[in-house]
Amino acid sequence: MALLYVYILIYILFVNSDTNAQIVLTQTPESLAVSPGDTVTIRCKATSSSVGSYMSWYQQKSGQAPKLLIYGASTRVSSVPDRFSGSGSGTDFTFTISRVEAEDPGDYYCQGYNSHM
Repeated sequence: MALLYVYILIYILFVNSDTNAQIVLTQTPESLAVSPGDTVTIRCKATSSSVGSYMSWYQQKSGQAPKLLIYGASTRVSSVPDRFSGSGSGTDFTFTISRVEAEDPGDYYCQGYNSHM
């Protein structure tokens, strides 16, 4: 059975417009090798709780623009299958792919934002 590879960006920086402070988002694990049918869980931890519930998750496949999957920490874009889900608030967020399929390999990114951006 072929292994599917999911690559994960280690961290993303963004600027909090209220305090002009830099917040670091750290994703774990860095990369995963999974098989079809597996469940994948990716965590994103922020250095500040000012992210609140303003977390998005993106999928990027080679040669393509990033595709928004989840926003507001847990709201799935309407065209995205329910195998993809998100949860969390404050500083700790989770993104899950249930029942991994052959089309799922790619880079997955978390992005924090706030209501003032």
